[in-house]
Amino acid sequence: MNYLASYDKSIQNPEAFWKDQSKAIDWFKTPSNILSTNDDDYHQWYEDGTLNMSYLCLDKHISDGYGDQNAIIYDSPVTGVKQAITYNTLKAQVGQLASGLKSLGLEKGDTAIIYMPMIPEAIVSMLACARIGVIHSVVFGGFAAHELAIRIDDCKPKVILTASNGIEIQKIISYKPIVDEAIITANHTPQNVIIYDRRQGVKIPQKDYDINYEKLINSAEEIEAIPVASTHPLYILYTSGTTGKPKGIIRDTGGYATALKMSMQQIYGVNEGDVFWAASDVGWVVGHSYIVYGPLLNRNTTILFEGKPIKTPDASTFWRVISEHKVKTMFTAPTAIRAIRKEDPNGTLIKKYDLSCLKYQFLAGERCDASTLKWTEEQLNIPVIDHWWQTESGWPMIANMAGTELLPVKPGSASLPVWGYAIDILDHEGKIVPPNTEGYVAIKLPLPPGCLMNIWGNKQRFKNGYLNQFKGYYFSGDGGYKDEDDYIFITGRVDDIINVAGHRLSTAEMEEIVASHKAVAECAVFGINCDLKGQKPMGLIVLKSSTNHKIEDIKKEIILKIRQEIGPVASFKDVLVVKRLPKTRSGKILRKLLRNIADTNDYKTPSTIDDVNIINEIESVYNKNKIGKYN
Repeated sequence: MNYLASYDKSIQNPEAFWKDQSKAIDWFKTPSNILSTNDDDYHQWYEDGTLNMSYLCLDKHISDGYGDQNAIIYDSPVTGVKQAITYNTLKAQVGQLASGLKSLGLEKGDTAIIYMPMIPEAIVSMLACARIGVIHSVVFGGFAAHELAIRIDDCKPKVILTASNGIEIQKIISYKPIVDEAIITANHTPQNVIIYDRRQGVKIPQKDYDINYEKLINSAEEIEAIPVASTHPLYILYTSGTTGKPKGIIRDTGGYATALKMSMQQIYGVNEGDVFWAASDVGWVVGHSYIVYGPLLNRNTTILFEGKPIKTPDASTFWRVISEHKVKTMFTAPTAIRAIRKEDPNGTLIKKYDLSCLKYQFLAGERCDASTLKWTEEQLNIPVIDHWWQTESGWPMIANMAGTELLPVKPGSASLPVWGYAIDILDHEGKIVPPNTEGYVAIKLPLPPGCLMNIWGNKQRFKNGYLNQFKGYYFSGDGGYKDEDDYIFITGRVDDIINVAGHRLSTAEMEEIVASHKAVAECAVFGINCDLKGQKPMGLIVLKSSTNHKIEDIKKEIILKIRQEIGPVASFKDVLVVKRLPKTRSGKILRKLLRNIADTNDYKTPSTIDDVNIINEIESVYNKNKIGKYN
């Protein structure tokens, strides 16, 4: 298939193009109104169609005669457990849990939070909610009680589904105390907490609202999938926002299903029946789209991996999983590859395994540096495809489409736009800039199917954050440029969101926590380059003159506070004490300058800075602590 011809059709006549794509989905009621606008004058897809995501992921394949095919291969090197789950078995478990949820009073349109590790019950919980039209919100299991409480108050779940514990390499993390603390902290109280006991010796504190997961499903009969509107929210997924308060991205059902089905075959190059592996977590958008819904929609066998690229047990884990389970296409973050490369720079462990099954290696979640791309290409000797997308889009926006037509690779670029995405680089006034000129990455409206519908409970924030910046465009929040061949290079966020090992985190939120320490007069938190994680947060603090605390104690307390309120995922480990922070004459802290001093050899001192001598002071502190380029 020709990429350019299909792309042009998707842009010039999106209704006809996406009508054709929707025919790959088994609708209960086939839509006739392909593209329309809602009451807020925002576009929506397949408004009058009805379907059910759980049905598409399970029942359809069983009725087509594939019930005995493996739907999930659960591979957990941290526990030594491997388990194959067929579509028949998965449907039975999903149907029982859906029935159990109904018995607790959950109905279509209600919300539920899923706070689970990478275990099959997490997928079962997602599909069970979808089966009865309950809107799920999966919260990453590494988040602390404070973060969970924020999400409880925002989406007001009737129930929380959780597990006894997660495992971080060899460390057991008890989940129930985190959930209980979050409920105490939150203003909203769920009716019930459903707990799956992994039987790993973890003590589970008992509360009146608790329900045992296994007892709930054992007493339940399977329930059939109910029809929902195409525009019915499938899930809410929270992503970091510039205010420090997470944004609840709402995903529809019909547009999302259509986009995912297309993407599995045309972008990732997998056919029905193939084995696909996205090495991510169900708490992130990659997990939603390409561990759960995308592969199961496309009748693939999806790998559910509970482990790390290294230390579970070593840097050969990925290659062992690929070889053992015959993975055709694999998707991970550049951070994972960098970690493997650090442990095994010559690829000695790779050579131990037969990887002839692997046809494509995809990378995303953060910017892929040329060195990592080249090393992966040399070691695997297959196409290594960097691609770019967001929680908001739900599926790739820029990619070399493996199932359509592989184009020449340009290191540092995610290639050309995917079907349906008309991407421009704009200046401050919303005008398209010339080639090789950096600007704001924006996508012409309407966005293709599967992208965000709104922000949960905050329509104005949705408009302000995404639609009002440039008229007629969705603003991605990223900067970038196009070269003379229209290849797009993403240079990074233009706000205070940083990307730590593929996880989007708010430095504004971290800054609030740092500033709350009683010894801190003022502070700045920003992201700097990290060879392993892409970016990592660093904090500069100015101490109150009256403080008598030891500096090392202050640093430890701040780092612990970030860990407690956001979680280990923040990777916040660097706190430096400075005498003062660089500011404009109006008092604004120059965080970008602080980042540039650490990351680059050349930077311009803004004319608005209040005292140029402060630059030498900052450089001296960086140099003393071996930060960034001074390391």
